Amino acid sequence: MARVNFTAGRISAFKCTEGKSQAFLWDSDTKQLALRVTPNGEPSFVFQSTYAGNKVRITIGRPAVWSIDDARKKARELQSVIDAGRDPREVKKAAAAKDDAIRTEREEKRIQHEAEAVTVGQAWLEYVAEKSKGDGWGEVSRTHHRKAAQAGGIAFTGRTKGTTTPGVLFSLMEYRLVDLTPQKITAWAENEAKIRATSARLGWRLLRAFLNWCMEDDRYQRLVGQTNPAKTKKARQAIGEPSAKQDALLKTQLPAWFEAVRTMGNPVMSAYLQALLLTGARPSEILGIKWVDVETTWKALTIRDKVEGTRVIPLTPYVHHLIARLPRRNEWVFASTTTAARHISLPNHQHTAACTVAGIDGLTLHGLRRSFKSLSEWLELPAGVVAQIMGHKPSATVERHYAVRPLDLLALHLEKFEAWMLDQAGVEFDRATEPGSFRVVAGGVE
Repeated sequence: MARVNFTAGRISAFKCTEGKSQAFLWDSDTKQLALRVTPNGEPSFVFQSTYAGNKVRITIGRPAVWSIDDARKKARELQSVIDAGRDPREVKKAAAAKDDAIRTEREEKRIQHEAEAVTVGQAWLEYVAEKSKGDGWGEVSRTHHRKAAQAGGIAFTGRTKGTTTPGVLFSLMEYRLVDLTPQKITAWAENEAKIRATSARLGWRLLRAFLNWCMEDDRYQRLVGQTNPAKTKKARQAIGEPSAKQDALLKTQLPAWFEAVRTMGNPVMSAYLQALLLTGARPSEILGIKWVDVETTWKALTIRDKVEGTRVIPLTPYVHHLIARLPRRNEWVFASTTTAARHISLPNHQHTAACTVAGIDGLTLHGLRRSFKSLSEWLELPAGVVAQIMGHKPSATVERHYAVRPLDLLALHLEKFEAWMLDQAGVEFDRATEPGSFRVVAGGVE
């Protein structure tokens, strides 16, 4: 085995003999070091020695990367391993495995660090986006979640002055999800309950459902743990129990209420409030009515029920007239006059102002739904009929399994109820009038 003193020139000039698969040039300085070349491949430094009676060959690297001195040093290191009674190949594998383990540990720590850095607000956006896909949440649910997390400070549109207040959950959005402890949630609940108890209860329910979702999501379940941090006795006690609402129109208040609402400056809101009382629907359900939901041939109105999905109720004469006279600005019946392709917002402030004019205190939009139920008892309408129209679940076995009321039977009772309410309110209305053909009279529209 001829040996030469490695130099850069000798290394670059060494070629594989024609007809051979490889050739070796051995170093005279370090006996275990050789230069290996092939007909087509790049040359490389190799280490060759004997371990336990067997030949050991290990590639060190290419001359373009390794200097001669470094290659010699590496060859001597490998020989020292053999001299110490160890197989350098196993040592190399162990070192590689250790490096892989270190890299894996670092990557896991990086991933864990990034995961732990996720804020409640970031996970909340993912939650809302996922739940809004396809046939998921409706607009009301999306609105509740958007408002609960909003930062506030947004100027109101239209005539209303001022800016929005931060959502009830906004103060929690900046926390890391991993730091959202029961103690922090309880402190939040105690603070919000002092300011806006009703909103705090809604926010707590939304937060609890959100954290349940996190516990089932692979991205966030390790950050939340096995127990929902919002589902604690202290947090529930902090927000308190909602007091039973009692706001409802009395029969004697109907004239003043109708007079104030019918003379409002906004005809869309006026029609909305009257339809809300005369159908007994939930405030958000009436907002969600689209023109495709109004069936004029069979006098039917489709309501997007938050409990059952949809329900169909009779389109009574007066409500038909209210709807027929509204302009078709977009797909919504109660369309916004300021924002394209949207319906009006819940007219809480406008209704409160109308009630002030009528001398009625504390009547909410949901109180109009409660009024529908309480006033129906004056005519002793069947409880099952009222429940079906309002979208309440049946409360007895017979109602759940045997009572099936067709639309025309519901219409018989609802039209009778509507006529009675209009009579009590002193509203003159001719049922034979073509829908939409109202005439202007002093103090209102008929």
